[in-house]
Amino acid sequence: MSILIVATATLHAQNLHITLFGGFSNYQGDMQDKKFTLQESHPAAGIGVRYEITDQLSARANVTFGTVSADDKRSTNINILERNLNFTTNITDIHLGLEYDLISIYEHRVVPYIFGGVSVFTFNPYTHDTSGQKVYLQPLGTEGQGFYNGRKKYNLTQLAIPLGGGVKFAVSDNFTVGLEVGFRKLFTDYIDDLSMSYADQNQLLANNGPKAVELAFRGDELHTGLKYPPINTIRGNPKSKDWYYFSGITLAFRIVTGDEKYYSGKQHAGKSKLGCPTRVY
Repeated sequence: MSILIVATATLHAQNLHITLFGGFSNYQGDMQDKKFTLQESHPAAGIGVRYEITDQLSARANVTFGTVSADDKRSTNINILERNLNFTTNITDIHLGLEYDLISIYEHRVVPYIFGGVSVFTFNPYTHDTSGQKVYLQPLGTEGQGFYNGRKKYNLTQLAIPLGGGVKFAVSDNFTVGLEVGFRKLFTDYIDDLSMSYADQNQLLANNGPKAVELAFRGDELHTGLKYPPINTIRGNPKSKDWYYFSGITLAFRIVTGDEKYYSGKQHAGKSKLGCPTRVY
């Protein structure tokens, strides 16, 4: 019985990998409709585990940290330029899912793969006012959340659907390097605190205060005579939800026990013709 337990534990360890990620985070939404723009890229990093279920199918769990931002000043659209909004938010993304290798890494050194699953993420958009003070936007209700037309304040913890893929290279039996892009399809349009139309200025002032009015429309800061827009003027696009994504380099290290190290050096039958490890059942 004890031999069976040890054997099972060894098998499980052989299938487990520690993964590291380093790269960039980006956003697509009402302030940024372009993908893979370097102008608004921020460093991102993550750590996780991957467990091989079969030669080509793995379960994966990761936590990734990044930042996304955008600024209307970088737009070429005159209406967006005159809106003059900007935001930044840190993101913590916890992802659970499945990864599928299109070909077996035990037979090939270079392997393309795809993945999907579910993520829980946190965010909290902020900006800086004219005095340079950092101001978090969600509590302000800049579109009249909390009183206007049934609009509710958005939650700062949300679900997302991760979709992505990449290519990994088997450097050795127990170490792989890869390039990966992972998109997050969101169910919120408020990662940038921007979605619908302008609330009535007087009602916004009375219910949410002067700071909400100040940061709901910032075209007046351009000193061009622009004033707060009329009620129900389009501010964002509620028909299109926001996205964010991570792109970068992945490293994966197989957890190898002492016995596995011994046998991988002694039993060449346990490897593929490319030198990559084969499963031991």
